Amino acid sequence: MKTYLSEHFQADWVRTNFSQPSGVGYLKWILILVLTIPLLSTSQTPLKLWYRQPARVWTEALPLGNGRLGAMVFGRVQEELIQLNESTLWSGGPVTDNLNPDAPGYLPQIREAVFKGDYQKASDLSKKMQGVYSESYLPLGDLSIKQTFNGTDSTSYYRDLNISDALATTRFKRGGTEYTRQLFSSAPDQVIVIRLTASKPGALTLQIAARSQLRYQNFAEANGALATRGKAPAHDDPSYTRYNRPAVVYDDSTSSCKGMRWVLLTKALNKGGSMQTDTSGISIRGADEVLILLSAATSFNGFDKCPVSQGKDENALAASYLQKAAAKSFDQLQAAHLADYHQYFNRLSITLQNKKKSDGPDLPTDERLKAYTAGGADPALEAMYLQYGRYLLISSSRPGGTAANLQGIWNQIVRPPWSSNYTTNINVQMNYWPAEVTNLSELHEPLFNLIKNMAVNGQKTAREFYGLNGWVLHHNSDIWALTNPVGDLGNGDPKWANWAMGANWLCQHLWQHYLFTGDEQFLKDTAYPLMKGAVQFTLGWLIKDPDGYWVTAPSGSPENSFKDEKGVQGAIAAASTMDMSIIRDLFSHFVTASQHLNTDKAFRDTVIEREKKLYPFHIGKKGNLVEWYRDWEDVEVHHRHVSHLYGLHPGEQISPVKTPELAAAARRTLEIRGDEGTGWSKAWKINFWARLLDGNHAHLLLRDLLHLTGESGTGYASGGGSYPNLFDAHPPFQIDGNFAGAAGIAEMLLQTHLGEVHLLPALPDEWNSGTVKGLRGRGGFEVGISWKEGALSTATIKSLNGQPCMLRTAAPVTIRNVKALSQKTKSGYTTLFDTQKGKVYEITAAN
Repeated sequence: MKTYLSEHFQADWVRTNFSQPSGVGYLKWILILVLTIPLLSTSQTPLKLWYRQPARVWTEALPLGNGRLGAMVFGRVQEELIQLNESTLWSGGPVTDNLNPDAPGYLPQIREAVFKGDYQKASDLSKKMQGVYSESYLPLGDLSIKQTFNGTDSTSYYRDLNISDALATTRFKRGGTEYTRQLFSSAPDQVIVIRLTASKPGALTLQIAARSQLRYQNFAEANGALATRGKAPAHDDPSYTRYNRPAVVYDDSTSSCKGMRWVLLTKALNKGGSMQTDTSGISIRGADEVLILLSAATSFNGFDKCPVSQGKDENALAASYLQKAAAKSFDQLQAAHLADYHQYFNRLSITLQNKKKSDGPDLPTDERLKAYTAGGADPALEAMYLQYGRYLLISSSRPGGTAANLQGIWNQIVRPPWSSNYTTNINVQMNYWPAEVTNLSELHEPLFNLIKNMAVNGQKTAREFYGLNGWVLHHNSDIWALTNPVGDLGNGDPKWANWAMGANWLCQHLWQHYLFTGDEQFLKDTAYPLMKGAVQFTLGWLIKDPDGYWVTAPSGSPENSFKDEKGVQGAIAAASTMDMSIIRDLFSHFVTASQHLNTDKAFRDTVIEREKKLYPFHIGKKGNLVEWYRDWEDVEVHHRHVSHLYGLHPGEQISPVKTPELAAAARRTLEIRGDEGTGWSKAWKINFWARLLDGNHAHLLLRDLLHLTGESGTGYASGGGSYPNLFDAHPPFQIDGNFAGAAGIAEMLLQTHLGEVHLLPALPDEWNSGTVKGLRGRGGFEVGISWKEGALSTATIKSLNGQPCMLRTAAPVTIRNVKALSQKTKSGYTTLFDTQKGKVYEITAAN
C-alpha cells in the first residue's frame, strides 16, 4: 500500500502568498477583495418544460417557489390541484436538553475496541452515544380549483413551466372556449398568484377549496378570504423507522414548545359574476376573470425560540402579505415578480451544440426525455438542465429565508423520505455547489445562517456527548439546527448515524464563498469564527494511532462497510479517507485565513503542527485510492457513496495537474465503483470526472442522470435518473442531484479550484460548439467562453478586483491590448496577465 502525504495546493499557495509582502506572488489574486458587480441582464430564449397532458403523479407536476412558498402545479382540467409548502413548516420544536448524558463515557471504550481490531464492538458501543432523530419538513396543504364547463371534451391541451420567467401556464379548450391559468410565486409580494381567464365572457364558474394532511380547520374571513389554520406535529418519526407507537404525534406532554402554528389564506378577486365564501371554500359563478392570491405563514421565530409561546403572529403576517398584494393588479404583481427573478436568472446564459440532428426542442419534455434516454442527442436539453438547477435554487433558497432541504421546498408527504431534512454527509452540501460558480452567490446565505445556528447547538453537543470544545455536527439536522448523533438512543446504524464531520465539511462552503467573493467582512465576522470552532473540536477529536499519525476514531465512510483482513464485516474503525481529507481541507483553510487576518498565531501554529502528521492518503493493491484505515475489501463494490474522493471534489487535494499519481488512483477508484447509482451519486460522479479532466466520461454520467425513470420506491444501487418534470430521482425524489448536476456541467466548462482560470477543462466531444456567459471563478472573475469544433474560439474575463489572472488553456491564446505570452506545460498552456478592476479582457485562440 503506497502512502501519500497530504498536499494542499490551494491552501499552500494562498498561505505562501499571504506570508509575503503585499504584491508578491502571481497567485495573490485569489484572496484579494472581490467587488461583486452584477452582470447586466442578457436576453435569453425562453426555456420551457412543456407537456400535452396534465400531471398524473407528483413527479410530473411543475414546481414554483419564491424561496419560502412552494407550489406543485398539476395542470388538471376539471379539478386543478396545487400542492403547497411553506419553508418554515416543520414538526417539533427547539432542541432540548441532552437525553444521553452517559455518552462521553463510551468514547474511550470505542477507541480501545478500534485499535484492538474489534470493529463490531466499536459499532455496538457507538450506538450508546446516539441522541434523537431530526424532525421533518411538512406539506402545508392542497388547493383545488374545480371548474364547471359547457361541453365534455377538452382539446388543444398545453401546460408549461417557463424557467426563464418562473411562470407556469395551463391552457385548453372546452365547449368552444379557451381557458388559461397562469401561476407564479412572488418573492417581492410573498404570495402565490393564480390568474384564470377565458376567451368568452362569463365562462368562469369554479369552486376553490383548501385542505391539509395536518390538523386544520377552515374559516370564512370577513374580507372574503378562506383561512385554513392548523398545527404541526410535536414529533414526526423518520419514514424509515418502525416502532410500536404512533409515528406522528401532535400532543406531547413532555414539552409545551413543540408543534408550530400555521395559516394559509386564500383570496379570490373576480371580474364579473358572483362570489361567495364559506368554510367549504370559495364559489364563483359566471366570472370573466379570477385572480387568486395565496398567502401563508407559520409561528416559527428562530431555531431557539418556542414556536408556541415565543412564536411569530402567523395570522398577522399572512394577512399583511395578502392585503398588500390584493391592492395591486395582476400586471403589477407579475412585473415585480419578473424584475426580481430576472436579477438572478439572467446573469448566466448557455448554448450547447453538436453536429447531430436533434428533434428534442420540438418535443414535449416527457417525450424529449424519453428520446434522450433512448440514445438521442440533445445538447439543448443538457444546457437547460443547468438552467433548471439554477431555477430550482432561486426558487428554494433566498436571502433571509431557510436553506434548501433534501427536497428544496417541495414536499407532499407528512413522513417524507429521510424526513426531507438536512442530510449533511453530502446532500445539503450538494444543494449549494452551483451557488457560486453559476453566479447566484447571494443564495448561499440561507445555508450560512443555518450553519451559524448549528454552531450554537453544536457547541452543546460537543460538550455533552464528547466532553470537547468547539462545535460538531453529525449526519442529520433540521430547522431546529439539531447536531447530535441521530439514531433514537441506539436504534440507528453507526455507519451513518454517528458520522461526525458535518461541521468540518460545511466550513468548506464558508471558505469557498470567500474565495469567490473576497468578502473580507464575511471572512472576519462569519467564516473565520465558525471555522475556528470546528477546528477546536477536531483538535480534541483526533487521537494518535500506533504509528504516530493523528487519526479520527471512531471513524466511518458514510453509509458504507468494509471487510477487514480476516474477512469480518465492519463500518466503524479509524481514519477513513473522507474524514482525513475533510480535516486536511479545514486545517489548511483555517491556517490561511488566520494568517490573512493576522490573528490567533499560537493556535494557528498548533494546527500547522497537527496538520503535518495527519494520516495520509494511501494507494491500494488495485491501484485505487484506499477508502479505509487499511486496504480492506468493499462489502458493496458499487456503493453509491464515493466519499474517499472528497479530496478530488469538492476538495482540491487531488488533481491530474498537481498530483497525477493520486489522480490516477482516483480514476481507478471510479472505474471499480462503476457509473451506476442513485441520482445524486451520478451527479457527484459528473463532478469527479470533470475534475479528472475527462469530459467524455463526465458527459456519459450526465446522460445517465437524465435517464427517464418511473421508479417510485427507494433505490440505493440503481434506478437513479430524472422524473418527467426533471426532478432528480434517488429514487425517490431528492433535489441534490439537480443541483450537483448543474454544478457538474459548469465544472466541465470552467475550473478555478487550483488558483487558475482553466477554460474548457473537461469539454466532451458531444459539445462540439457552444457559448456560455456569466460563470464565476474564484478570485473575482466573471467568465464567458465560446468554442467551435471542440476548441476554444474566444473568451472574456471580467476582472472584479483588478488582480493578476493566470489562465490555463489547451492551446496558446492572445489577449487583446495585453502583452502576455502563453507558456507550454505538461497540461496545456498557462498565460499570466495583470488586470484592472472592472475591465473586460478579450481572449482569442492564437493562430
